[in-house]
Amino acid sequence: MCKGLCFNFGASVVKSAATAGRGGGLLERPVIEKATPGRESEFDMRRSRKMTPPYRVILHNDDFNKREYVVQVLMKVIPGMTLDNAVNIMQEAHYNGLSLVIICAQADAEEHCMQLRGNGLLSSIEPASGGCC
Repeated sequence: MCKGLCFNFGASVVKSAATAGRGGGLLERPVIEKATPGRESEFDMRRSRKMTPPYRVILHNDDFNKREYVVQVLMKVIPGMTLDNAVNIMQEAHYNGLSLVIICAQADAEEHCMQLRGNGLLSSIEPASGGCC
């Protein structure tokens, strides 16, 4: 039995830690994983996202949300959205029934649409090549 500090236990831990590195404290060379077939790297996903056809995110007017709330949600959800742009988008949707929020890649448009809906706003997406806006 060991009372207080157990020196044997501590020494064995230090010894195994020193020998585990196989280089006396030197870092091992990092292993670079190559993308396996059928699995895109993050770079490939970003590149393909930029090459996909653009989509429009549309905000629809509703009778439930206050105008100030709509502006706040637009600024929270859409990257780089300014107060002036959010107010203009909100007003256009209020007076015309719908408004173009942003044009972006399909995956981003779907994400923005889901976030707008998750905050109680009515929104949809459509291909930017056609449609009414």
